[in-house]
Amino acid sequence: MKPFTYERANTPAEAAAAASRRPDTKFIAGGTNLLDLMKLQIETPQHLVDVNGLNLDRIEATPEAGLRVGALVRNTDLAADMRVRRDYGVLSRALLAGASGQLRNKATTAGNLLQRTRCPYFYDTNQPCNKRRPGSGCSAIGGASRSLGVVGTSDSCIATHPSDMAVAMRVLDATVETVNSQNQRRRIPIADFHRLPGETPQLETALQPGELITSVTLPAPIGGVHLYHKVRDRASYAFALVSVAAIVQRDGTGRVAFGGVAPKPWRVESAETSLPKGARSVIASAFADARPTPDNNFKLKLAERTLSAVLMEARA
Repeated sequence: MKPFTYERANTPAEAAAAASRRPDTKFIAGGTNLLDLMKLQIETPQHLVDVNGLNLDRIEATPEAGLRVGALVRNTDLAADMRVRRDYGVLSRALLAGASGQLRNKATTAGNLLQRTRCPYFYDTNQPCNKRRPGSGCSAIGGASRSLGVVGTSDSCIATHPSDMAVAMRVLDATVETVNSQNQRRRIPIADFHRLPGETPQLETALQPGELITSVTLPAPIGGVHLYHKVRDRASYAFALVSVAAIVQRDGTGRVAFGGVAPKPWRVESAETSLPKGARSVIASAFADARPTPDNNFKLKLAERTLSAVLMEARA
């Protein structure tokens, strides 16, 4: 790990200002992803701003009958909150499917949204990777790609976003709230928060330099059956090959988002009109632009079967 300097911020605007003064700065809270990347010298910030003291660790009701989840709310606390379990079951289930109990105790809401891909070539600094070094190439294209993306990818990157929580946030239409160094606030729909790689895979979110996530707002509760199914290579502490977050109504309509298949939580609203017709129709629409590799072509059928299981459970 390379040397770095460190400071603690007292307010969100102060934290954003500290990050804006130095482009080589990173925010740190739980550190469950950042510290690993620093040890491997994938991330090499010269300055860390500790945001743990910013009082952003509360879950509060909003005037619109939703919930505002502070950026520093730990994954364990969010999953266990009775309001989340009652009204946003898909989110609680997704959180409990992620990582391990020890990591959930440390990981934060904002950090979960910002975690970086688990593509093996991203983690191997001996291999070219456009996320680590723009313009160096993508080793995964033509390499081992079983766990990587089948849709939303580009000729520059086929990595997937690893978060379970973000998939549930996407199906709920959450909003990410931020502040910058001038104490200006911004609200970013979760649909626009994560970026597709295109020709700039190193740019993963809509955040501006120094911009700090302060909270994530959930809209008023959505009725129906809330389900999250995650298919992985082992029963725990593994990232999704395919995951499905769904909210299904009594008449068969609903919402669905997929994880483990794209560089961002994958939801195609127009495909949801096909939910009453069954999983095959939804997959045909949601994955119409899929570009799988020979290694991960199986994910298309796996997504269909996982969604079928979700719909069967919802009907039951």
